[in-house]
Amino acid sequence: MMNTPALPSRSILKRIAHRVMIERGLEPDFSPAALSEQNAIHGPAVKTSASTRDLRALLWCSIDNDDSRDLDQLSVAEARPDGAVKVLVAIADVASLVPPGSALDVHARKNTTSVYTAGGIFPMLPEKLSTDLTSLGFGVDRLAIVIEMVFAPDGSLAGSDVYEAVVHNQAKLAYNSVAAWLEASGPMPAAVSTLAGLAENIKLQNGVAERLRALRQKRGALSLQTIQARPVFVGDVLHDLAPEQSNQAKNLIEDLMVSANGVTARFLAEKKFPSIRRVVHTPAKWDRIVELATVRGASLPAAPDGAALEQFLLSAKAADPVNFPELSLTLIKLMGAGEYVMEAPGAEAPGHFGLSVKDYAHSTAPNRRYPDLVIQRLLKAAIAGRTVPYGDEELAGLAQHCTEQENAAKKVERQVVKSAAAMLLISQIGTKFDAIVTGAGERGVWVRLSHPPVEGKLQNGGEGRQVGDRLRVQLIHADVERGHIDFIAVQ
Repeated sequence: MMNTPALPSRSILKRIAHRVMIERGLEPDFSPAALSEQNAIHGPAVKTSASTRDLRALLWCSIDNDDSRDLDQLSVAEARPDGAVKVLVAIADVASLVPPGSALDVHARKNTTSVYTAGGIFPMLPEKLSTDLTSLGFGVDRLAIVIEMVFAPDGSLAGSDVYEAVVHNQAKLAYNSVAAWLEASGPMPAAVSTLAGLAENIKLQNGVAERLRALRQKRGALSLQTIQARPVFVGDVLHDLAPEQSNQAKNLIEDLMVSANGVTARFLAEKKFPSIRRVVHTPAKWDRIVELATVRGASLPAAPDGAALEQFLLSAKAADPVNFPELSLTLIKLMGAGEYVMEAPGAEAPGHFGLSVKDYAHSTAPNRRYPDLVIQRLLKAAIAGRTVPYGDEELAGLAQHCTEQENAAKKVERQVVKSAAAMLLISQIGTKFDAIVTGAGERGVWVRLSHPPVEGKLQNGGEGRQVGDRLRVQLIHADVERGHIDFIAVQ
């Protein structure tokens, strides 16, 4: 029997998300002790030491989602006479207000991530911290860990450093409006035009980011493009699941953050500190990737080769940009999920195949990812010359736990998106759709629709299907409470 709400509402989805988090071993609510600790904090951490630099006068800006308030990073650039560019990335100092073993830390360590669902956000840290006291909000002074990078004219890294500083966000900007301006499809954002020199500074950052991306692509970084389902509400009522795609402003921030994460990993290694690395292994299902390329008239080598795969992706996108996100999703599924691993001093983690980087430690989002908070504690200890705050065994256990909880959070997010899709589709039982196979294994076959961009299980007609196959399906069942959407294959 189908569970049909009177109206597809945000409140129903939030209730479902709350329940599913508990089922997946996550805690949707903060403990009384954590809330008590939060209430006892009456101001941001701005206590400085002799080595803390005052960088408040720089043209720092944040570029994030339109509705983001948990601002983890700022950036600014400076052109040098020799053609090099110095880029500074400031990361919110969360560690100063969330000490290890505190009730706030216990909650963050349990979930390890903020959970972003179609029904609402369940933050890793209470909003008083994550959206205020530890957020690099507009117009306020905040402590930060600054990652300094000097890039040569060709985009190669010529020098780097990591230190503490006080920063001041001069402009809070949003991805979509900045992208429209950079891509010449919209006006310059008002916050950019009213601050002298900011337009030139953002363009300088963007130029560096483009060179960084080009270098990584030459080494084999993959130009994958997926479509995420974003709920569209009118008031409290769900009206649609709209595709959310990448753009130039998102690429700008992503490219700078990839470089910053590499610098932090190498900084800790140089200090003989252990770290937690983000790893994506060489694809085990490379033969299926080769097969998909062959079907599209391309040829890939028998052994995994990131540079060859990137060339295939570029040609596939040029030939069929509309369906390229579906190909990207298929390849992501075949490459397998990322994971966190502990890297001891002198050891070498496998690296990140998709980004084509060897040294990679998540460090740029400590308000919403626990591995980043752990890395920040390690960085602060290394900068101050203190001993390592974590043992290797503890870090290895944390890495595994963070991987497990991140996977659980992603399952929650997907299930709530399916509940939202079920709300929209429940009146369309019997309707036929074009779909692509996104999962095939012992547990069954899953397919994804192009609109709404959501997955469902194929209840029959899945024999012999492989990831990437296209087919026509018919909707036969939608369960809002469980997020179950079921199809059958049709001619």
